[in-house]
Amino acid sequence: MEAARQVQAKLFPQVQPALATLDYAGICVQARQVGGDYYDFLDLGRSRLGLIVADISGKGLAAALLMSNLQAHVRNLCTSYSMRPYTPIAVEQPQRFLQTVNRLFFETTAPEAYATLFFVEYDDATRRLKYANCGHLSALILRRDNALERLTSNCAVMGLFTNWTCSTQECVLDSGDTFLLYSDGVTESFDCTGDEFGEHRLTEAFHNYRNLPPQVMVRSIVDDVQRFSHEEQHDDITLIAAKCR
Repeated sequence: MEAARQVQAKLFPQVQPALATLDYAGICVQARQVGGDYYDFLDLGRSRLGLIVADISGKGLAAALLMSNLQAHVRNLCTSYSMRPYTPIAVEQPQRFLQTVNRLFFETTAPEAYATLFFVEYDDATRRLKYANCGHLSALILRRDNALERLTSNCAVMGLFTNWTCSTQECVLDSGDTFLLYSDGVTESFDCTGDEFGEHRLTEAFHNYRNLPPQVMVRSIVDDVQRFSHEEQHDDITLIAAKCR
């Protein structure tokens, strides 16, 4: 299992494409040596960045194998298209990109396997954020005036259906805005009385840490969750935080 843990650790982003208008960071703290949460940063070319947080059904080694399967499909599609003369599929047609990922995931996993996934395409030139929420928890945007927005689900989970469609939505970020992607290991962590950390505690932490660099912010939120649950972690905890310059 230690060898599996080391292999899976290499599947998380090892480098971060530099952007002029966005600082960002991600973290995944697994409940076991290996797990099913997945986050990624994708260089989509043309000054665009892809950000993904996904949660695979199941636990432990089985979920880790499904996670590596999903990650391989995502990375291979982005790499194969970005190496050609035209732009990556995720830039011009994110719906088609996600539909292809879903089809490949469906074809290479057991019938009951599925994943929730939040996909973001960030345009560094315009600060435009295009997203698709595939059955995942709502992403949060904290505007510089302290207004909180939720990017809710607009697609079904991935992997259960071959005839799967999705849609994307858009918003524009301003300097000082921050957005947060996370898995249910954050909000569904519970203490000894069975009380959940919940979205209300997450949004409180988000407000409290909004002025911290993203790398410090995600670590601080993880620390809050672990203190709340008295270090007893039952699910993977995954976050991406990004702040617009």
